[in-house]
Amino acid sequence: MTRRLLAILTLSAAFAVTGAPRARAAALPPAATPDRALPPGATGAVDDDDRADDLYERARDLIEQGHYDRALAALDRILRMNGSRTDAALYWKAYSLAKLGQRADALSALADFQKRFADSRWLRDAKALDVELRQASGQKVSPDAESDDELKLLALRGLMNSDPDQAVATVEKMLAGPNSPKVKERALFVLSQSRSPRARDIIAATARTGNPDLQLKAIRYLGVMGGPENRQLLADIYRSVNDPAVKRSILRSFMVANDRDRLFAVAKTETDPSLRGEAVRQLGVMHAGAELGQLYQADSSAEVKKSILQAMFVGNDAAKLIELAKSERDPELRKTAIRNLGLMKRPETSSALTAIYGSDPSPEVRKAVVNALFLQNDASALVSLARAEKNAEMKNEIVSRLSLMKSKEATDYLIEILK
Repeated sequence: MTRRLLAILTLSAAFAVTGAPRARAAALPPAATPDRALPPGATGAVDDDDRADDLYERARDLIEQGHYDRALAALDRILRMNGSRTDAALYWKAYSLAKLGQRADALSALADFQKRFADSRWLRDAKALDVELRQASGQKVSPDAESDDELKLLALRGLMNSDPDQAVATVEKMLAGPNSPKVKERALFVLSQSRSPRARDIIAATARTGNPDLQLKAIRYLGVMGGPENRQLLADIYRSVNDPAVKRSILRSFMVANDRDRLFAVAKTETDPSLRGEAVRQLGVMHAGAELGQLYQADSSAEVKKSILQAMFVGNDAAKLIELAKSERDPELRKTAIRNLGLMKRPETSSALTAIYGSDPSPEVRKAVVNALFLQNDASALVSLARAEKNAEMKNEIVSRLSLMKSKEATDYLIEILK
């Protein structure tokens, strides 16, 4: 096909496009789309543990909002994955079924739970729910229970204002007692607002050995509270547990607490690839460019290096990405750096991409540059490259991108080809 015929066809297609962004997204290869949903280290799919965590958070939010039927769908997906969240998902499935009045199904789920997860930290809650359902004598769980929960929370907030010491003691009893998960979680939040040393001790104890959901909440609050003592406690818990969900929560709390030293240490020494990738990602969120640069130079794994490049993008470290896009010898890593530069719409990235195109004869690298400039919607740079390009295949590649851009410069160039 001649360039003239290609221009006629692509120009017609350009005029038919109603929205350039949609056209650009459709034209991108999978690797060129922003991969914010991918954890560092993943190349084609989200890590199973991360996916289970996301589904679990969604289910818990739906339960909190009273959408129990919708929560069941997410919980069943977690159960099919059969990962580290299975016991928690099965407990909340039974809880949701109970709230929907499906007592027999809820009891069946609880019996399955106690058979499969005799050592689970959810066992105590599961047994308490089982007793509650059997005492209900076939009736739905009383809606008054939720009203009672709200009343308790209102009373607790009032007590925290009038007598903080008494409120802290009350929360401690509530956390150890048979209150609903909702009450316990809200009570722990109220506790996190207190500056009492005893309140901090209770949160610390919950972060160590509490109900799994409460444990994650407590870890999050320790990160928000910050301070050397809380950061050290988080580090101690990280070393003492095996649960990946708990470890990921601690890494995120390190980021919230601005503890880049511990994140850097985990990124260097952690043997679990997903946890190492999480530490790298959190360093990116913290804009820890120096640490990420050291990790990149020290590591020999291409997958780890890809995760670091992604973290550099998250951290908006254009300078380091430009350096690596020019100097990296591994073609795939170099293309990853180039793609990330394309997602950063800044003047220095555009000029760097143009320079790379002029200095590298590799068709694959040049195509990556063309795609990156396309992502930036930089028609001017692409037109300049097309004018200077002598290779027919590469010129067609550039023109095909220009045909999808709703830009006067692109359109003018296409018309110029037709003359």
